[in-house]
Amino acid sequence: MRKKTENCRRRSASESRLICASVALLLASGSVGCTRTVLVSEDSPIRTGPEVRARVYTLDPDGKWLLGDNEVAIPEGWYVVPPSFVEE
Repeated sequence: MRKKTENCRRRSASESRLICASVALLLASGSVGCTRTVLVSEDSPIRTGPEVRARVYTLDPDGKWLLGDNEVAIPEGWYVVPPSFVEE
């Protein structure tokens, strides 16, 4: 009788593992909100989303663009435009 009980316990543990693995695969399969974003051509600006951090260029007094050494937080909703939108 003891062996039957042990087999039942093993079976239920393996079933539990199978259920957990199935749920993990379902969540990772893209049904949770994984999306793919592609930058568009120069015809269209984009807006930043939440929690954007990046290294940015600043314009020095001589008119040269200098890349900063560290990342900065860019507020959500700011526009990012291609260079053709800005007059030099």
